[in-house]
Amino acid sequence: MLLVCASNEHLTKEEGKFPAETSLLFLYPVTEANEEEDTDERSKAEDGGKARPFVLVLPGGGYTHLAQHEGEPIARWLNSLGIHAGVLHYQVGDFEFTDLIKDVEDALKWVREAPKNWYVIPDQVGMIGSSAGGHLASIAATTGTVKPNLLLLCYPVISLHEPYTHEGSRRKFLGASPAKDLLDAWSSDQRVTADTPPTFIWMTADDSVVPVENSLLFAGALSRHKVPFELHIFEEGRHGLGLADDHEHVRQWLPLAENWLGQHHYVKKGS
Repeated sequence: MLLVCASNEHLTKEEGKFPAETSLLFLYPVTEANEEEDTDERSKAEDGGKARPFVLVLPGGGYTHLAQHEGEPIARWLNSLGIHAGVLHYQVGDFEFTDLIKDVEDALKWVREAPKNWYVIPDQVGMIGSSAGGHLASIAATTGTVKPNLLLLCYPVISLHEPYTHEGSRRKFLGASPAKDLLDAWSSDQRVTADTPPTFIWMTADDSVVPVENSLLFAGALSRHKVPFELHIFEEGRHGLGLADDHEHVRQWLPLAENWLGQHHYVKKGS
């Protein structure tokens, strides 16, 4: 079940105000306070000159919690590029994975269709996921009936097969002893089709939590299906760097992603 909230609403599921199966979508629309005047001609052409791209943010946390540094800070970075954003506080702990994917789809559908006092370009709705959030994002983008138009993955969990899976994420998603057909069905590299959206992936080669092979497997699947993608693997860096404020070399992923978003017309030139 999806509940949509403003970013300044300090709501948490731990307060017990919502059913356990609730996912909270916190919205971060671009405002005059976080973006300069928009002169992009495509935006001007729609909705009185106010329509912008949107990117849905899925933090990681191994499906046990949500990593805060992979949520709002990424949404604020997207705002700085002139992109509306929303952070999905999806269900963690005890959940049905089909409900989880439905909440992602409902969030994408809400962003494209629901009336609001700010405007979204409906065919420019992307999604970014980190770690376990990258697994959820990639599974939704490959298997969902409602897909994003574009996908960004930060050190994602992709395969649920040994030896490359993140054991904790797999256990929370499928249980202790999942059958092989379930492992195949929910390993997103095995679900890529020609309809998978263009994808940007970054990873560090020595990640000790989620092996780099996860990103390589997904990139290989994208290549086989002729899906446009961009892959960046940095030599060194711990898992869960987020914006990489404390790692100058890996922080290059931000301008690289900005340039890629620009190629897909999510960021205007000179922003």
